[in-house]
Amino acid sequence: MAYNSVNSQTKRGDPTLTAWGDKLKPGMKSIAVSHDLIKMGLGHNTKVKIEGLAGVYVVKDKMNKRWKKKIDIYMGQDVKAARKWGRRKVTITFTP
Repeated sequence: MAYNSVNSQTKRGDPTLTAWGDKLKPGMKSIAVSHDLIKMGLGHNTKVKIEGLAGVYVVKDKMNKRWKKKIDIYMGQDVKAARKWGRRKVTITFTP
C-alpha cells in the first residue's frame, strides 16, 4: 500500500510527524512497517530495497497494530499516486 502526509490519513496533529518522531517531506524514500516486521528486524532507520522500485527506502514510520506483514510506501502529498499504486505484493530485502 501507499500513504501520504495529509490530515485525512493521520491522527490529530502534524501529518508529517511519524510514530518515531521523524518529519516526512515529499520526495523522501520512506516506508511505514507493521509492528510484527519491527520484531523481525525491520526497525527504525533500516534501509530497504523494494523489488521494482529504484533506490533505497528507509523505515521511518510504524503502522497501526492491526496490520500484519505489511509496509506502506510514503508518497508525499500525492494522494492520486498513492491510490494508483493501490495494494500490491512486493518483495523487500534488508539487513537487520
